[in-house]
Amino acid sequence: MAPASTVSTVEHGPVPWNGHERGSREYRRILFALLCAGIATFAQLYSPQGILPGLAHDLHVDPSRASLAVSAATLGLAVSVLPWSLVGDRFGRVAAMRASLIAATALGLLMPWSPSFEVLMVIRVLEGVALGGIPAIAVVYLGEEIVRHHAAVAAGTYVAGTTIGGLLGRLVSGPVATLTGWRTGTFAVALLATVTATVFFLCTPAPRGFTPRPVSVTRVLKAVAAHLRNPRLLVLYAQGFLLMGGFVAVYNYLAFRLEAPPYLMPSSLASLLFLAYLSGTVSSRVAGGIVQRLGRRRVLLGSVAVMILGVLLTLDAHLPVVIVGIVVMTMGFFGAHSIASGWSGARAEHDRAQAASLYNLWYYVGSSVFGYLGGLVYVALGWPGLVAMVVVLAAVAGGWALFAARD
Repeated sequence: MAPASTVSTVEHGPVPWNGHERGSREYRRILFALLCAGIATFAQLYSPQGILPGLAHDLHVDPSRASLAVSAATLGLAVSVLPWSLVGDRFGRVAAMRASLIAATALGLLMPWSPSFEVLMVIRVLEGVALGGIPAIAVVYLGEEIVRHHAAVAAGTYVAGTTIGGLLGRLVSGPVATLTGWRTGTFAVALLATVTATVFFLCTPAPRGFTPRPVSVTRVLKAVAAHLRNPRLLVLYAQGFLLMGGFVAVYNYLAFRLEAPPYLMPSSLASLLFLAYLSGTVSSRVAGGIVQRLGRRRVLLGSVAVMILGVLLTLDAHLPVVIVGIVVMTMGFFGAHSIASGWSGARAEHDRAQAASLYNLWYYVGSSVFGYLGGLVYVALGWPGLVAMVVVLAAVAGGWALFAARD
């Protein structure tokens, strides 16, 4: 029988495993399984975002503190991605992702019934730690199981799945919360995550490209230090940190803006604006698909420019223009994210799991830091102040990529 790292044996010996070809049954199963994992992960991660005004009112906290319901989970996720990469190296990518989903869905079912804001924060941090197994491992798993020249397209498909998950988390929790309260709304999302996590278990094919590696904290710390000294990787980590920070800040406080005068939208209607996430589902796939023609750098810079244009459009007082701005901003962000996340793994010459995990660490640290700071800016300066903050973050990210990123 051929070892796990080979695909078959022929007259001249084992043929090295190169990955499943695009269009094969196993390729489709992997992408569908990761689609479900992305839904289970990001639906839970962002389910409170669409109902923050109701949560703030019920738990008697201001908007910036209410946003910690999102930031606490993303911070937990950020600190867990490196440990999860170690688990994946030792026990296998699929086994680690399954453990992640089991723990996360259990905490997700418990979280809505938190008796106080403080207990809610503790559970959300733990939930974020559990959820970290998917983003820490998914892209590396794709790189091991799929033919390399199709990896960018596959990564784009996975990112598209994360956008659907983020959308469903907000889209389900908002209308349900309008009828029955934020607790039932987030519980409904946890039930959805349980179903999609089960599908992940059933659909994932047996891994063939994984080779177990001994866990060595010293080796990992050396790899992390080497990656952080690599300017070719630092510029990509900066994209995640700055762009995700600005993106989450916009969505964290969008409902507060729309539920206040002059719009006075109910949360069930405001949550429909999260349908803009569908534009990110499309743009992440498109960005991955045109990389071979235009190059990663051009696609990344173009996506950042689109994001800046979109957030500037939200300054307009007319609701249709605001909606267009949110859609355009979301397209730009997810296009940039799909390129930067896949590029961070491809650029690493060794320890790719840790390189990808570092991208995710900075990505979610940006979400936590600027997701909270955006609330302080919004309370002090209103929506124009928040837009200015996001434009500055995106401009710094784009400028850094312009001068430091090379294909």
